[in-house]
Amino acid sequence: MIARARLLTVAAIVLAGAIGIISSTQTWLTVVLADGAAHPLAVPGAAAIPVLAPLSLAVLALGGALSIVGLVLRCIFGALTVVIAVVLGVLTAQIVAAPPIAAVAATVTTATGLTGTEAVTALVVSIGSTPWPAVTLAAWIVLLAAGLFAVATARQWRGSGRKYRTDAAPAAATGPAASRPHDAIDSWDDLSRGDDPTAR
Repeated sequence: MIARARLLTVAAIVLAGAIGIISSTQTWLTVVLADGAAHPLAVPGAAAIPVLAPLSLAVLALGGALSIVGLVLRCIFGALTVVIAVVLGVLTAQIVAAPPIAAVAATVTTATGLTGTEAVTALVVSIGSTPWPAVTLAAWIVLLAAGLFAVATARQWRGSGRKYRTDAAPAAATGPAASRPHDAIDSWDDLSRGDDPTAR
């Protein structure tokens, strides 16, 4: 049960990160200006929320890492996932509720050359929204739930590297390995098992 839940958690985190990256390239807002332009300006997600793309990439990395790290890093990465979900959720919810001028200011400045909040506000007639902010907000809600679940159940996740480790050294070596001296490669193997070869 926990194994399936872990798989779904990692998948949800990766999916949320992917949605964030995709949505950063899509049009979130459309701006009508008072300059007589025939077509409204399109504001992509990356312009509306400058941290959208980098934090979404971080979410993808955290999702992949959660499936292979140990308990301590699992808790840390789960907590980071929660923090990122809250930050992006708050920023996205502001745009869904009522797009602020700050979300379109960079795009308006690029198109008109005008800078400053007052100048941009005077130029903007209306701001329209596409479905992308709402879709992305839903992704952050899923991300928050997945991050909280990862933190809450971190101790119950099975270590993915267990099948690559040996819990104990063989009781007695047989064959050619038993007759040769302990060399550097054997020392590395000891270190990978958690043994200190210098303690002998």
